[in-house]
Amino acid sequence: MNAKLQAVKAEISKVLRGKDDEIDMILCAMVAGGHILLEDIPGVGKTTLAVALSRSMSLSYRRMQFTPDVLPSDILGFSLLDQKSGDFTYRPGAIFTNLFLADEINRTSPKTQSALLEVMEEGSVSVDGVTRALDKPFFVIATQNPTGASGTQKLPDSQLDRFFIRLSLGYPDHNSAKEILMGHSSAGMDDVREVMTGEDILAMQQQAEQVFVADELLDYIVTLTEKTRGYEYLAQGISPRGSIAILKLAKAYAFYMDRDFLAPDDIHAVFHAVCNHRLLINTKAKAAGLGTEQILNQILSAVPIPRISR
Repeated sequence: MNAKLQAVKAEISKVLRGKDDEIDMILCAMVAGGHILLEDIPGVGKTTLAVALSRSMSLSYRRMQFTPDVLPSDILGFSLLDQKSGDFTYRPGAIFTNLFLADEINRTSPKTQSALLEVMEEGSVSVDGVTRALDKPFFVIATQNPTGASGTQKLPDSQLDRFFIRLSLGYPDHNSAKEILMGHSSAGMDDVREVMTGEDILAMQQQAEQVFVADELLDYIVTLTEKTRGYEYLAQGISPRGSIAILKLAKAYAFYMDRDFLAPDDIHAVFHAVCNHRLLINTKAKAAGLGTEQILNQILSAVPIPRISR
């Protein structure tokens, strides 16, 4: 595995125990340049993860608690009249950072949600006709609680599609939970060292783009996504944007595994994280007791793995 990214993982693991697979996928998403949605119950370490990521990667970090009274201007910034000069001065919003944590994104208004999603897509902020580019690298980690519906504004499918991956940290396993109680994982955030820089991430993004992809694997990704469209248990399949996300994240995963070529296993490793929030299951699937994970497994089993010509 990539040594620098492994070092980052080791630093995060000081304060977040038992989440190796989830950390792997988040690091790959950052190498792919994508944004992350964490859908989970409170108290499982979402904020801890974001802070540890920013510290270990030497990234500037801001967290905003999304509540119904948060306005787009709180995120984007606004122009303020200077009484002395008579000119308007731009005051940057919270989004001007490398890593932005949008906590409980589903508790704010659709207008504020849309403002954030637009910035995620464009990588820039437009206020009063002036466009300002965000510093690179730039990542958004958004969280939402799937269990409490009171006072929430569900993200539309078109906005969910803007997130590269959706993950759930979940409860720790028994041993990890015991270590938390024993204090083995209660190392303070001050113990998390800086082992990478933003420039390192940008360089990794360029290197991941250079990962070789055989034509057979491009066809494999397209076939997998086509299989989701019109599938008997799905009302909505994977869009072309989803296909691109599979390819980019699979290349990032191959880079993470220290390879300069894509393998079918890389596609399998990222398929669920990329696709689980982009599908819409139908009533037939619900009647059969099938969830998104089982349906994605069916699709992976139904499409033959290609043989790569040398």
